Amino acid sequence: MITLIAAIGENNELGKDNQLIWHLPDDFKRFKAITSGHFIIMGRKTFESFPKPLPNRTHVIVTRQKNYAPKDCIIVNSIKDGIAACPIDEAIYIIGGGEIYNQSINLADKLELTRVHHTFEADTYFPKLNMDLWQLEFEEFHPKDNKHNFDFTFLTYSRKTE
Repeated sequence: MITLIAAIGENNELGKDNQLIWHLPDDFKRFKAITSGHFIIMGRKTFESFPKPLPNRTHVIVTRQKNYAPKDCIIVNSIKDGIAACPIDEAIYIIGGGEIYNQSINLADKLELTRVHHTFEADTYFPKLNMDLWQLEFEEFHPKDNKHNFDFTFLTYSRKTE
């Protein structure tokens, strides 16, 4: 099972200058709960945006850079190589960035999205979804509060089968 997991603004914004553009602690908790213990595939820039590797996850990094070798990570040159590097029976989470999502959206079985109910200035975007291909499985709204500056909704979609 290949799952894309992302937090996106109303216009599919992901980030700016290789950083998230909001701070949502409950989204971080959900991301950690979903991805812990699993393989996560990401682009090099996404990996480099972390202060350190995320604990309790196997990092698969897609890059065209030669001799790129961060410690304790699997390095590949394409999304398909990244998927092939993961065990067949393992849940795989693709965690960004924008170009990695674009290259993998057609391979995904599931989407775990956090829709942030606001528009943002951004330079990186999640792909536009063809909603004819996806079925909403779960939806949970969270109003803004003293820890969250924006309303947001957790959404889980599965790919429709013919």
